[in-house]
Amino acid sequence: MSAILLDGSIVHYEVLGRGRPVIFLHGWVGSWKYWIASMQVASTSYRAYALDLWGFGDTAHSVLNYSLEQQSTLLDRFLNEMGIGKIALVGHGLGALVGLKFANRFPQSVDRVMAICCPLHIDAVNARLRTGTPQELTDWLSSRTPEATTALSDAGKADNQAITASLVGLQADNLYGNFRNLNTPCLLVYGEKDQAILAPDENFPLSSMTHPIYLEGSGHFPMIDETIKFNRLLTDFLALDSGVSPSELQLKEDWKRRVR
Repeated sequence: MSAILLDGSIVHYEVLGRGRPVIFLHGWVGSWKYWIASMQVASTSYRAYALDLWGFGDTAHSVLNYSLEQQSTLLDRFLNEMGIGKIALVGHGLGALVGLKFANRFPQSVDRVMAICCPLHIDAVNARLRTGTPQELTDWLSSRTPEATTALSDAGKADNQAITASLVGLQADNLYGNFRNLNTPCLLVYGEKDQAILAPDENFPLSSMTHPIYLEGSGHFPMIDETIKFNRLLTDFLALDSGVSPSELQLKEDWKRRVR
């Protein structure tokens, strides 16, 4: 287990591989653990980091740090402590919101964002996400396969207040609207069977640098539900030239069938 101390509090992370940095941020259920397969794939060409955010996994619980602002500050301080420059960000749910917040605050530090099951506004969030305990959310959203059970085994470590604080932040902040103006390449990935997050419809104003892809066999955890397919998409996205719109992925025959 690797960790750094920020203001005397432990922040847990794991790292694999060498190359340009890719940061993986988990969602409301679980911890860094469900990124293991994706990190292993990415680490063949990149240096892959996965963090536990404040209040999750083996990172310290601190109510004062649960806002999206403070979670994004955690990422900024981590990058500074580790001497990491411009990054590709892969965030899921909460991690995607933290990624958007971070990009809004530190646009010069972000090359591209892959935002998975990311609510672009508060109405896209199922109310159950606000009220369920971590274990109830796991039972609701997990496929309950042995693989999913192992990947989400840290779910019970989450602090409910960290989940609530992030949704308060989403309600108060025009996260995607501000991010859209940055023109940072962003791939939105949604599981068509996701019960927690409503994907944007065709009328939602996305930027020309934002492109949605829908995985028909996935629920809230595409990296677990369709691991091979998800990791192929991740690899294709990371391989795009810097500054290129993820809509270029639609030109690949592999992804045409998966775009709604």
